[in-house]
Amino acid sequence: MTATSKYTDQSAARRKLRREVPSAAAVLADEQDFRAMRRYRTFPFDDHRSYLQQMERLLRTLASQGVLTTISLFDPLAYEKYCADLALDPDRPDSRSRYTAEVARTGATLTYQGEPLSRLLPLLVEEAGRQATWDHASAVLARAGDCPECGEDLAHAAFARATQALQQLLETLGSGTHHLVCSVATGDPSLLAVLQATAQEGTRRRLAESDTLIFCTVLAAGFALRTPGGIVSRTTPGPAGHDTTGAPAQDTVRGWSLRDSWPRALSAAEVFTAYCTDADTGEPIPPEHGVDYAPGLPLTPPPDPHHHD
Repeated sequence: MTATSKYTDQSAARRKLRREVPSAAAVLADEQDFRAMRRYRTFPFDDHRSYLQQMERLLRTLASQGVLTTISLFDPLAYEKYCADLALDPDRPDSRSRYTAEVARTGATLTYQGEPLSRLLPLLVEEAGRQATWDHASAVLARAGDCPECGEDLAHAAFARATQALQQLLETLGSGTHHLVCSVATGDPSLLAVLQATAQEGTRRRLAESDTLIFCTVLAAGFALRTPGGIVSRTTPGPAGHDTTGAPAQDTVRGWSLRDSWPRALSAAEVFTAYCTDADTGEPIPPEHGVDYAPGLPLTPPPDPHHHD
């Protein structure tokens, strides 16, 4: 074997090995986060658009080489805290690399598959929001402790009750595409979970497992701590947004408030008021055209062994 062929074989082996070593990238998704990083002398970019273009070129190059890359969000505030906790100099590239590896291990991530960052980043922000809700709801639920009367784990009992409530709610709503929002007042920020479920006659109900888990955890937090909260559903009947006659379907909005660790149906007037009032200002919002504001459907609560007299 000649020296040249040996070198070529080694280079080919390294390229093959490179495809088996995954990469991670943490992206500054918005202009505000980008500006926060510009205060560091070693941060090499001064224009957010150019930064995203360079990042996308790098990701495409890695993908063309067969390298799997995990994408996460770079949070300047979390980075600053990370460096302070580990006594790292935040104005060093290796500190940014260490933080990127940590976020890839513990944070919300997506796998880069060659799509434009303009399409990927909104999905990543959405995924990060889901994980933040899950973390917050889990922490709130963990504070519930044990029942002082019987000693049962209140978090476990509340989650089982929330699962029952969601199952009964979806069965009661019946066929259609249901957009559900559960909000629970647990301080600042409040907990908010969104779930979309589609059910048609004779078919199995479709809903995302991760969103279902988060929704039930948020609802369970409200049950366990007996804090104010509510559920709103918006239902579009029929496939593809049409009713059984083929005409455009009219959405139906219903609502429930959380009382005594269970969703209690609101009246049509209460649903209208809740849906057509600005949550921040209290000012009325014009009702949407083609939307029916209907009363919440009654849900039968199971026995609550922890509601001791």
